[in-house]
Amino acid sequence: MQALHHGKEIYLFFGIYGTNGIIGIIISQIIIGIIVYKTLKIAKKNNIENYAKLSKHINKNKKIDETTKKIINIFLLLSFYVMIAGFSAYFSQELGIPNIIGTIIIIVLCYITFIGNIERIIKINTVLIPILIVFIIILATKNINVFENVNAKMIQTSILKSIYSAILYASYNSITLIPIVITLKKYIQNRTQAVIISILVILTLIILAISIYGLILKVNIDINKLELPTVYVAGMSGKIYKLIYGGIILVAIFTSSISAGYSILENYISDPQKYKKIAVLMCISGILVSKIGFSTLINIFYPIFGLLGIIQILFIIKDNSC
Repeated sequence: MQALHHGKEIYLFFGIYGTNGIIGIIISQIIIGIIVYKTLKIAKKNNIENYAKLSKHINKNKKIDETTKKIINIFLLLSFYVMIAGFSAYFSQELGIPNIIGTIIIIVLCYITFIGNIERIIKINTVLIPILIVFIIILATKNINVFENVNAKMIQTSILKSIYSAILYASYNSITLIPIVITLKKYIQNRTQAVIISILVILTLIILAISIYGLILKVNIDINKLELPTVYVAGMSGKIYKLIYGGIILVAIFTSSISAGYSILENYISDPQKYKKIAVLMCISGILVSKIGFSTLINIFYPIFGLLGIIQILFIIKDNSC
C-alpha cells in the first residue's frame, strides 16, 4: 500500500475528521479485507492467473473490460510518477537537496533496473514491508499519546464524510492490490484459508493505519507543508529513528516505483525495442511530471482514482461465479 511509505494519503482521506477518521480507517480496511476475500475466491474458482483474465471475467462487456484495463495502466503510470516525486521529496525535505537531483537519481536507477534484473528488486518488498510495518508500530508505541492533537472541531466533523473517504480510500488501493492478491491464489487451498487471510489483512491494516494516523496527528506544524509527515515524526523520536526510517522509506519507494513501472512494461516484453522505448519515455516523462510536486500529485489523482476504483469493486462484489 502506498500509505506505508509516507502516510500522506491517510492524512488526505482521514486527517481532517479527527476521531471520526478512526471510524473511517476501520471501515476502509474492512472493505479491503472483503475485496481480498472475494478476489481470492473468484481467482481460485475460475482458475484466474492474472489481472487481465480477472478483468475479462468480471467485466462481461468487452468495452468495459478494455476501459478498465486502460484505467489500471494509467493509475500504474501515475503511481510511478508519485513514487518518483516522493523519492525526490525526501531529499528536499530532509537533506535540502533540490528535487530535480533526487528525481534524476531515481530515474537513472529505475531505467537501469528496467533493462536489467527486476525480479530481485520487486521481491525486496516482501521483506521490507513487514519491517516497515513493525517500525511504524514501534514509533506509535513510543508516541503513546498520539491522539492528544485531535481538537473539538475535528471531532464534530460529519461521520458520513469519513465513511465516504473510507470507500474512496479502499477503492483506490484496490486498483493496485487486486493484481497482487491474484498471485496469492496458488497458496490458497480452501475457503477457510481465504477467510483467515482476509481477517489477518483487516487486523494488520487497521493497526498500521491507526498507528500512522496517530503519528500524523502528533505533527506540531502545518502538515500541508510536509511532503513526508511520518519521516518528520520519526525525527521527533530521535535521530537514529529518523535515519533508519528514512533509509527504509527510500528503498520502499524505489521498489514500489519499479513494481508500478514494470507492470506497464510487461505488455511490451515480447518486443525488446518497444520495451526499451517505453521505458525511456516513462522515465523522461517522470522527470517532467515530478515537478508538479508530491503532495499535489496525491491531492489531484488519488481521489479521482478512488471514484474510478469503486466501479471495479462493485463488479467484484456482485460476481456470483464463486
